[in-house]
Amino acid sequence: MNLHILGICGTFMGGVAALARELGHRVQGSDANVYPPMSTQLEQLGIGLHSGYRPDDIAADTDCVLVGNALSRGNPAVEHVLNRQLNYRSGAQWLAENVLPGRHTLAVAGTHGKTTTTSILAFLLEAAGREPGFLVGGVPENFGVSARLGSGREFVVEADEYDTAFFDKRSKFVHYGPRVAILNNLEFDHADIFPDLAAIQRQFHHLVRIVPGEGRLIVNGEDAALAEVLAMGCWTPVERFAIDADAEWQAELTAADGSEFVLKHLGKALGTVRWPLVGRHNVMNALAAFAACHAVGVDVAAVIPSLAGFVSVKRRLEVVGTAHGVTVYDDFAHHPTAIRTTLEGLRARVGGARILVAMEPRSNSMRLGAHAREIAPSLAAADDVVFLHRPELPWDADAVVSALKGEGHKVATVEALVERLQSIARDGDHIVFMSNGGFEDAPRRCLRALQA
Repeated sequence: MNLHILGICGTFMGGVAALARELGHRVQGSDANVYPPMSTQLEQLGIGLHSGYRPDDIAADTDCVLVGNALSRGNPAVEHVLNRQLNYRSGAQWLAENVLPGRHTLAVAGTHGKTTTTSILAFLLEAAGREPGFLVGGVPENFGVSARLGSGREFVVEADEYDTAFFDKRSKFVHYGPRVAILNNLEFDHADIFPDLAAIQRQFHHLVRIVPGEGRLIVNGEDAALAEVLAMGCWTPVERFAIDADAEWQAELTAADGSEFVLKHLGKALGTVRWPLVGRHNVMNALAAFAACHAVGVDVAAVIPSLAGFVSVKRRLEVVGTAHGVTVYDDFAHHPTAIRTTLEGLRARVGGARILVAMEPRSNSMRLGAHAREIAPSLAAADDVVFLHRPELPWDADAVVSALKGEGHKVATVEALVERLQSIARDGDHIVFMSNGGFEDAPRRCLRALQA
């Protein structure tokens, strides 16, 4: 089958492209924003990429067009598909129809940590010899690809609550029919499509409704919003995970930065986890993954040592390089909670060293100003923040900058941002770039400037 994927460089659609290619389909695609790591993965797979959405790039012999949720009516490629009555699907529907039948699907949902938790879960199942398939919204370093079919029974999928496509406004995760679902946390986000937290809770309850009674719900036992979701009705056994609350799965931190903790199940210690990741949030992610492994029959104690070899996903506090004693990181955090927990984890690791943050408000919620009041408090662990305020940003960042606990600066271009960081960085500093977009390759541009 010949497939053309619109929005192919999105983390989800890029994974769909990789799976389709592995199934033997001919795949090409179009996107307006082509940047690593997904563009690199697609090129390595030999998948043709077209920049922009020109109708002529959709070959005449295309059997099906897969439409990403970033595209809407008025897009020239979308209008071409509709006018020519071409066969089309959403990526989530295609996955449900072509990959998931016959598999035991484990879906990882939540406002934060989906990508990391999905990667940990796939890694642990691999360590247990299960050879799982997976689709991750990023590129797990241990696997080198964002998606694969796998030869085992289990398929792990990052389950996003964002809507599916312009023609299907349900959350993507309702397509997957998981046997095991992780509900990692729940906060208000995606202000462009959800009016309030209650609207997101309803979507999460749609997911709860379709998990079978013989399956399992793995739920954050410290999250009040998720407790309210379960109170709407639950027909599946629930296991909870927590650090500071009673739960079936618990962690006792033996290192302040979260790099070491004792894993407990039903009050019994199963072993000590020693791994490269830091932060309380990542300990919670690991707890959820261990619980999900147990739900499909894995001997959890046997796979604990394997986490010492886990490498986080690209762009999750990824070290880009070091120059003259300055360490540069690339991080995907774009919600205030994710920003705060990431920086707190780094602070616990680096102690009194200076942390400089370069921040781009890139997500739809950030650009709309939905989290503006929460940004400054989320950056409390930073000593200096350089805030990229592009001219098209519809709200003024001055209030954010003035409310910062540390130093703060507002710049209009990436060039000015890199220059500012280069002028203030000194030996021993840690510079963290935070954006869920390409950021015009700012982390690597900064590293090159520091090296020069």
